[in-house]
Amino acid sequence: MDDGYGHVTAPHSMGTTIIGVTYDGGVVLGADSRTSTGVYVANRASDKITQLTDNVYVCRSGSAADSQIVSDYVRYYLHQHTIQLGQPSTVKVAANIVRLLSYSNKNFLQTGLIVGGWDKYEGGKIYGIPLGGTIIEQPFSIGGSGSSYLYGFFDQAWKEGMTREEAEQLVVKAVSLAIARDGASGGVVRTVTINKDGVTRKCYPGDTLPLWHEELEPQNSLLDILASASPEPMIS
Repeated sequence: MDDGYGHVTAPHSMGTTIIGVTYDGGVVLGADSRTSTGVYVANRASDKITQLTDNVYVCRSGSAADSQIVSDYVRYYLHQHTIQLGQPSTVKVAANIVRLLSYSNKNFLQTGLIVGGWDKYEGGKIYGIPLGGTIIEQPFSIGGSGSSYLYGFFDQAWKEGMTREEAEQLVVKAVSLAIARDGASGGVVRTVTINKDGVTRKCYPGDTLPLWHEELEPQNSLLDILASASPEPMIS
């Protein structure tokens, strides 16, 4: 019997916008922070950009549980790999371990991942691993429920040889556009920039993001919205 709370007990979904972009010298990864169970927002400030090694990170979308367990396994295998080789893993190796786990368990996993990082051999690299375990090296990759709103935007906005600042601004703008259109994306925008100098994390709160068509100004509470609204009286 449906007690009306089925959406609360449903599996957690990232219902997400995730992005990876290469630039001249490294990569920028970005994601929103909304985790949902059906129409219920279970976590409005989750972190969907997970560290695999010092120089490689992964953006997670789809089932939260599936993406977390894949990330945990890959982190363990890469730790062993680093100990055996005596040097950090390359981005390609990390992405291929993600691909191997995703493809081997494709009938059980519901997760799409973007692996990005920097290594001394190939520089900044982005790999998309969508549902099913295919691996695709791309100059930029987008995923999650919000990605369907961004393909045309990236075709127009992405360019070769961007600076770090241009890449970060592109990622933040793209995620904010997806948040405006996709009900399963929301919260803050998190970015991770990886290059030869290391890793830089940034967080952009929702009230600092640009507003797009028909979006409402952020308010501290519902009372502020009611106080600012002065509807015309109804006349019968």
